[in-house]
Amino acid sequence: MRSLARKSVLPLTFTVVMAAAVVGYASEQTDTSGSGGGRSSFGKSGEAGGQDPQDQDPSATAPADDGNAYTPRRTEQNARVGAVFEKDDSGDHFCTASVVQSPGRNMLITAAHCAYDSDAGSTVNDLVFAPDYRNGEEPTGLWKVKKVIVDDRWAKSQDEDLDVAFLILDEKKGKQVQDVLGGNTLGIDRGFDNEVKITGYPTSRNTPISCQNRTTKFSDTQLRVQCTDFEGGTSGSPWLADYDPKSHTGTVIGVLGGHEGGGDEDDVSYAAYFDDDVATLYKHAQDED
Repeated sequence: MRSLARKSVLPLTFTVVMAAAVVGYASEQTDTSGSGGGRSSFGKSGEAGGQDPQDQDPSATAPADDGNAYTPRRTEQNARVGAVFEKDDSGDHFCTASVVQSPGRNMLITAAHCAYDSDAGSTVNDLVFAPDYRNGEEPTGLWKVKKVIVDDRWAKSQDEDLDVAFLILDEKKGKQVQDVLGGNTLGIDRGFDNEVKITGYPTSRNTPISCQNRTTKFSDTQLRVQCTDFEGGTSGSPWLADYDPKSHTGTVIGVLGGHEGGGDEDDVSYAAYFDDDVATLYKHAQDED
């Protein structure tokens, strides 16, 4: 059950322009030199369990059956998804994030519970992102998070319908992450029935898993999907629809999280519905860059 009733929103064209006046936010400059305090697991963040799916290398015309997890190939699309660590890659990765397009070309999307410590009442201050991480290999290295943007209502009450965060990255060797990897678009009000590909990093594995299936409506504010083996560590995994190989772009319509932090079963996952609140938060994250 939601812990805080959500305020009614104005039409999207107005709320985006007037973001600062309509809704409050909690955001901080992170101190990337700070030491990590360890992660307490919530939902599907940082907790291993279940069986590893079989490694596969499905062809473009013969993916795994809907709902079954597999190890995806290294592709431009998959390289935009990465493991999230604290401070550096010496510890366990505990969540997943992915690149979304922004004017600053330096933005990720993940679940709010991956980036905000509700016990401390502050954002996690030393996150790093390892895109396309596999068996300790980081093709483009580690990218430091310099800002975490969450809705103020999430910060105050962990409203499961607002379990979304945007992360602003430092540049690396004079380039932004989107210059190196490209980025996906953000999909607002896409409905509850979508064919999606979900890619994430279980803590128990050092390679990602992917799954294709159709989303369903769990509630007016939550999406649901059946995909095997999405255990601890997959919180924040992007739900990608309509990937176009010609433009090299897909649309993120959700991130694994929301209800029960993404779910308490490995084979069933949830995501908060992307509505005007998420659009406003996205606009605010761009303004904070």
